[in-house]
Amino acid sequence: MELEYHIEDIEVVAKQILDHISSRTILFYGDMGAGKTTLIKSLVKLLGSDDDVSSPTFSIVNEYNIKDKSIYHFDLYRINDEEEALNFGFEDYLYTANWLFIEWPQNAQNLLPEDINTIEILHKSKNSRSLKLSQNIILTQKTRKKQ
Repeated sequence: MELEYHIEDIEVVAKQILDHISSRTILFYGDMGAGKTTLIKSLVKLLGSDDDVSSPTFSIVNEYNIKDKSIYHFDLYRINDEEEALNFGFEDYLYTANWLFIEWPQNAQNLLPEDINTIEILHKSKNSRSLKLSQNIILTQKTRKKQ
């Protein structure tokens, strides 16, 4: 799915995303300021959380509560390598039934589960963005070794 949108239409975009995803693990790609956290705020709200959503740049992970589950929102921008992600327990979150929203996932690429969705956001202008949603199975080093 590809679309262009204005920031004021973010809730409509979030609804479309939830209607088209195949996994509870969503990777968010985009430059700083592209609107990743803004989109995640709308997704969290649509999933039924009343929690305050903010960027976990310094805490690395924020947890938001929804009925019978959690949403874990990661910002891996400050992670220097996969070892650092392992040290804070990143893998413990990956194989649960909870939602995972991961910004800057390229910083822990080989740790990610195989069944994921990716969202790429491009900043077009002050209020305009383009978005590409993909349903992927990523090939990690573990998967490549099996082949």
